[in-house]
Amino acid sequence: MLAHKIVGTANQMAIIQLEPGQTVYGDRGTFRWKTANVALETRLTQPQNNQAGAPAAAGGFLAKAMDVGKRVLAGEGMAFQYYHAEGGNGLVTLAGTIPGELRAIELDGSTGWFAERGSMIAAESTINFDIAFTGLRMGLRGHEGFVLQKFTGAGTLFVAAAGNFIELNPAKYGGTIQAETGNVVAFSDTVQYSIERVGGLNAQTAMTAMFGGEGINLATFRGEGSVILQSTSIHSLGEALRRVMDAPGNDRKGPLSGIGL
Repeated sequence: MLAHKIVGTANQMAIIQLEPGQTVYGDRGTFRWKTANVALETRLTQPQNNQAGAPAAAGGFLAKAMDVGKRVLAGEGMAFQYYHAEGGNGLVTLAGTIPGELRAIELDGSTGWFAERGSMIAAESTINFDIAFTGLRMGLRGHEGFVLQKFTGAGTLFVAAAGNFIELNPAKYGGTIQAETGNVVAFSDTVQYSIERVGGLNAQTAMTAMFGGEGINLATFRGEGSVILQSTSIHSLGEALRRVMDAPGNDRKGPLSGIGL
């Protein structure tokens, strides 16, 4: 478990205290600041065990290529950045790229977690990173792709997303909850996850899909466990940004935008 403090409101940051022997890895776009005694390394593979500056767990060109492939499929950069303190305790601060909330999840080794692409900010080196295929059809229905990030082991995992978070247990709501697919952040592997069509193919569902803004496919969670949702839908945020950029009189589009450049 990592000692840490989450600060901020509009765009939260995690200030992590690293003791000698502890290592944190994360995406390259999440770093904000650190103390001088925290070393930063960039590698293509995950660290081995929980040792500062430990060698990559996988050896050989093929193993490294597979690790890089997992990162790319999960929607992350090709390399991880690693942080460990030298000569005493040190601090490193990480944050998400989109204004919103940040959450620390403590894994005890008995339960794993799944996260949507881009949700992972950092993880203790005792946390294993992998990918999980949800199936092509489910991915296309969910508009989030067919790959989820998967985390197992014991240690601290940090996730971030847009807006504010709410954590729900489907078991407390009749055993099933449904959410707009763009609002899903992460969920424990004790929960059953699927993308389901709401209603049959008729005039009403067609109207919902065309004008309701939510489509006719929802993320469905069943069973006992935790589900973290964000208040700002990534889909809605993307649509709002596109409307602003395409608005008449927007001088940020450039003089050649009218001819497709």
